[in-house]
Amino acid sequence: MVGTSVNEKLTIDIWSDIACPWCYVGKRRLETALAQRAAAGDDREVEIVYHSFELAPDTPVDFAGSEVDFLAGHKGMPPAQVEQMLAQMTELAAAEGLAYDFSALQHTKTLKAHELLHHAKAQGKQLELKERLLKAYFTEGRHVGRADELADLAAEVGLDRDEVLRVLESGEYAADVEADIAQARAYGISGVPFFVVDGRYGVSGAQSPDVFVQVLEQASADRAA
Repeated sequence: MVGTSVNEKLTIDIWSDIACPWCYVGKRRLETALAQRAAAGDDREVEIVYHSFELAPDTPVDFAGSEVDFLAGHKGMPPAQVEQMLAQMTELAAAEGLAYDFSALQHTKTLKAHELLHHAKAQGKQLELKERLLKAYFTEGRHVGRADELADLAAEVGLDRDEVLRVLESGEYAADVEADIAQARAYGISGVPFFVVDGRYGVSGAQSPDVFVQVLEQASADRAA
C-alpha cells in the first residue's frame, strides 16, 4: 500500500460462519497472537472485520436432528466416525478454553445471523456480537437461526431488540451478506476461517498463534519499508 503511514492501524478481514467450529478456535488463536504482540511491545491498533460465509446454505432453519445426524448426512460419513470427529473437536476446542457441547447444539441456517452481524457492524458492536453468537451456538445450545433468539442475543451486547427484529424481517443487510460471499469467491475462498491481513496476506484455517504473529510482523515490516 504505497503512501500508507506505519502508524495507521492494521486491518484483519475474516471470512467466517457461526456454524464453523474451527472459526471459533481460529478466533481464539488470533486473539492469543494479538495478545503476544501487545506483550512484546507492539502497540499498533488492529481493526478486525468479520465477513459472511455460509458453509451449508441449504440447511433448514429448523433442522430435525442432532449434529451427528446433520454431519452424517451432509458429509456422507458413518455416525460413529462423526461422533469420533466431534469428540476430537471438543478436545481441541477445550485447549483454547472453549467448552463445546455438540449434544446440545441446534444446527440451523446461519443467513439471518450473518445479516445481524452486518447490522452490529453498523452499530459498532460486531466483535461483541460475533463472540456472543459463537458462544450461544457451540456452548449453550441456543437456536441462532430464529429472529427472536437472535434479537435476545443482540440485546445482550447492547443492540436494540426491536430494531434487530425490524432489520431481520426487512432483509436490509441481505445484499451485504451476498457481497461478502461474492468477495470470498473472488478470493478463491472455499472454506473458513479465512483471514486477510492488511489486504494482502491470506491465512487459511485456524492456524497456530505463531503463524498469525509471523504474518502480523511481516505486514508491519512492509508498512515500515
